[in-house]
Amino acid sequence: MPFRLFFPICVTVAALVFGYAVVTGEDYQFVAGYLVLQYVVMAQAWNILGGYTGYVNFGSAAFFALGAYTTVVFYKLYPALPLPLMMLAGGAVSGLVGLGTGYLALRLRGAYFAIATLALAVVLQTLIVNWDFVGSSRGAYVIRPDGVPIIGDYMHYLALVMLALAVAAITIARTIERSRLGYGFAAIRDDELAAEASGVPTLRLKLIATTLSGALMGMAGAPYPYFIGYVQPTSAFALDYAVNAIAMPMIGGTGSWIGPLVGAILVAGLEQRATVTYSSEIGLLIVGLLLVLFVVVAPDGIVGLVRTLYRLARPFLIRMRARWRPAAP
Repeated sequence: MPFRLFFPICVTVAALVFGYAVVTGEDYQFVAGYLVLQYVVMAQAWNILGGYTGYVNFGSAAFFALGAYTTVVFYKLYPALPLPLMMLAGGAVSGLVGLGTGYLALRLRGAYFAIATLALAVVLQTLIVNWDFVGSSRGAYVIRPDGVPIIGDYMHYLALVMLALAVAAITIARTIERSRLGYGFAAIRDDELAAEASGVPTLRLKLIATTLSGALMGMAGAPYPYFIGYVQPTSAFALDYAVNAIAMPMIGGTGSWIGPLVGAILVAGLEQRATVTYSSEIGLLIVGLLLVLFVVVAPDGIVGLVRTLYRLARPFLIRMRARWRPAAP
C-alpha cells in the first residue's frame, strides 16, 4: 500500500476510534485507551532498534522516564507551555541521550549492549533520585487542567494526543520498513560484519536507530505526569515499561510495523483487563507468561505465525480454488 493511502487510512481509523469513544461517553475507555496507545508507541520505538536493527534495548524505561521528567521540568519553569511542545522537548532530550548512548555503547554487541542499556537506566534513575528540583525521591506533583477548549475533558485531550502520536509512530515505522534506511537496518540485523564490509555505514545507521527509538520513547513518556498527576522515580522507571516494551513487539512479531501494533493492542488490552479485575501484578504475570509461550511456540510472534500458517495452507487453497473453478465452455 503506497504512503499516500496508508497515512490517510491511519488517520481515518484513529478518528473513528476516538469518535466511538466520545459517543459512548465512558471515561474508562479514555484511560484504558491512553495506556494501550502509550504501549503502541513504546512497542514501535523499541522495534526500530530491537526489531529492525537487531540491538536489544533493556533501558526503555529510562527514555520513557526522561520524557516524563522533561515535562516536570518545563511544568515548573513554564507551566503554561502546551503539552505538544513538552512532548517535542521530551523527545528531543531522550533522542539526544539515545544518540549519546548509541555512540558510547553501540561498539558493544549482543548481551553486552543489552547490559549497557540496563546500566543506563540505573544511572539515570540515580541522577533523578538526587535531583531536588524534580522532587528527588519524594516525587513531584503535576496538576492538570480541568479541560481544554473544544475537546473538553483533559483526559479526552490526553487520549487524543497519544492517539496522534501512535499514528505518527506507526507511520514512521512503516516508512522506515520500506526505505533504504530500513534495508540498511535489516543488513545490520542479519550480518553486521558483512554489511560493513559491503559499504553500509553501520555506525551512522545505528545512531539513527538509537536516536529515533529514544525520541519516540521520550515522547510517549512526556504526557505521563499529566496522566498520573504525580511522578516519582520508582513509577517512572518502573519495570513494567521495560518488560512491556520488549514483550509486546516480540509477541506481535518484530521486524515489521504491524507486529508491535498487534502485540501492544492484544497484550496491553489483556493487561488492563486483568489489572482492573484483579491487580497490576496479575497483569504483569500475564505479559510474562505470554512472552515465554510465544518464545517457545512461535518465536516470530503472531504475525510470523500467521505467515507460516498461510504458507503451509497456500497449496491446499490453490488446489481447492482450482477444483471449484467453473470449467471453460
